[in-house]
Amino acid sequence: MRKADLVASISDKTGIAKVDVLVSLESFFKEVKGSLAEGENVYIRGFGSFIVKKRAKKIGRHIKENKAIEIPEHFIPAFKPAKIFVEQVKDNVTALPNEDGND
Repeated sequence: MRKADLVASISDKTGIAKVDVLVSLESFFKEVKGSLAEGENVYIRGFGSFIVKKRAKKIGRHIKENKAIEIPEHFIPAFKPAKIFVEQVKDNVTALPNEDGND
């Protein structure tokens, strides 16, 4: 499902104009990104948490030059679904769309 599909689905289910749904979604995304950029996690009960994870420094390899390089520690955004979210997916999804050979 793409963002446009999500907007259309929410608009159809709620009766809210697509443009208003899109503005709301974009505002939500902007707030989540802004909070994570400031190092503040976002918790949504029953859905999940948008968190900032710390990646430790490690040694990587520059394949073309065959040299080891040090990748410094850095922070990345991550999503951790709530238990109820995980259970709902686990109980309802029987196969992924690409696994059955029909795309």
